[in-house]
Amino acid sequence: MDLFDDLHLQADAAPTPIAPGAVLLHGFARDGAPALLQAVESVLQQAPLRHLQTPGGYTMSVAMSNCGALGWVSSASGYRYSACDPPSNQPWPAMPACLLELAQRAASQAGYPLFAPDACLINEYVPGAKLSLHQDKDELDLRAPIVSLSLGLPAVFLFGTPSRKDRPQRYRLVHGDVVVWGGPSRLAYHGVNALADGEHALLGRRRLNLTFRCVGLKQ
Repeated sequence: MDLFDDLHLQADAAPTPIAPGAVLLHGFARDGAPALLQAVESVLQQAPLRHLQTPGGYTMSVAMSNCGALGWVSSASGYRYSACDPPSNQPWPAMPACLLELAQRAASQAGYPLFAPDACLINEYVPGAKLSLHQDKDELDLRAPIVSLSLGLPAVFLFGTPSRKDRPQRYRLVHGDVVVWGGPSRLAYHGVNALADGEHALLGRRRLNLTFRCVGLKQ
């Protein structure tokens, strides 16, 4: 089943199960988006976006930053979580209360109560930027779900299974949509197709994606 064409144009549609333990919450954060964006901008003033290097020496097309007790980083030495922003060696900005509350409400709506994320990865996409299929597996606590918030331009989200051999399904994510996955889908391969050009009323030619994780590392 491919829900790309019709269902995902309906921002007020009922939550859509996309895999065991995974759900798409249509428009979940749309009404509160201006306050969420203001909180994100306050984080980025302290920890600016940057294009990270992969262990293989490539530069990611998606620009990234973090907030929370831990932040996800990449370099020639590998992927990892760090309590400090590498360029400044300063702690990451605290996770704004409105972002934490949004993530917890979305997780609860999807069937994961008591979600307590300690990391929020902020990704900025501009036209042409993409994210190849991957698993979120650098966290020690795989019992907690991933909560992913989309703001700005629409994107084609690819969501598969824990097996790379399985072909992923495509889902059109629009401003305010939230995807939550955990349980049997916690290690599902997922990615984002190259962002199409466009103009969003709040973000212009950009898409912001926030992914909330419970890393489980000691501070």
